[in-house]
Amino acid sequence: MGDVVKPERSLVEEIRAASRSMARDWGFMGGRFAGADLSPSAVHALIEIDAGEVSARDLGVRLRLEKSSVSRMLRKLVDSGDVCEAPCSHDSRIKLLSLTPVGRRRVAAIHAHARGQVADALGRLTRGQHHTVLDGLRLYSEALAGVQETRPDPSTVEVMPGYQPGLIARITQMHALHCAREPGFGQRFESVVAAGLADFCDRLGKPRNAIWTAHQAGDIVGSVAIDGDEPGAGVAHLRWFIVDDGTRGSGVGRKLLASALDFADGQGFAETRLWAINGSSAGRHLCESHGFVCEEERPATQWGKGILEQRFARRRP
Repeated sequence: MGDVVKPERSLVEEIRAASRSMARDWGFMGGRFAGADLSPSAVHALIEIDAGEVSARDLGVRLRLEKSSVSRMLRKLVDSGDVCEAPCSHDSRIKLLSLTPVGRRRVAAIHAHARGQVADALGRLTRGQHHTVLDGLRLYSEALAGVQETRPDPSTVEVMPGYQPGLIARITQMHALHCAREPGFGQRFESVVAAGLADFCDRLGKPRNAIWTAHQAGDIVGSVAIDGDEPGAGVAHLRWFIVDDGTRGSGVGRKLLASALDFADGQGFAETRLWAINGSSAGRHLCESHGFVCEEERPATQWGKGILEQRFARRRP
């Protein structure tokens, strides 16, 4: 990390003024925040609950709210029919929160409103300024939160196409370690990932199949693939999209996803699909920022526990 330089007073005041202006434009000062008749904290709570596997205590930590404030807010959301509570399967003392059908519709409307706001604002900028906005907001947010850990610089990560030695073992390992924290995702899950990936690598000679890996300091830290053989003509399947835990949030996932989607568009696929397990808020937001929309949800038990699978789809621009 570079030396910390004390900012000029004028810069501090300009940033404060810009922050106040953004708060007003977003509706924090009153009115319908995010297009909903809810407080900003309630809107953020619904979005966190939508990500799955969250308790009242989790909400307090994520939203930086006191226990009493979270309790009052949740009681209103339960009474309004947006949220329901159920005992955790491994600890009945913990109540997990989930959205009701009414709550899911409300969150869908919130996301639609927010995406419209962002898209409208970005439409007033040049394409080259879009990532400047993202990088600046992310950097400033982390600084306000006091984040100290050093994340990998995405400029030092090289995204390489095609098969690389050790690819199958390393991608399987990243998936296995990431899912091992969830009950039921054990040996069978790891075996299925390895077998499917090995089969796909045997099909890399076909022009509509491709894989990319992100490399840093000689190690594979991320991957993504486009499978053009499934599920049908004109549809690409985005698979094995994962970033090592130590690299998450650095922009590497965005670089991988951009490479895959550029390839899919260049091959003329009308649609790209992605199956995911509900619960990864960051991954979902990244995909949605690239045009993916959740079109189907269904329960699945193939890994020994009940999970919710989601199918995302993106149409070629």
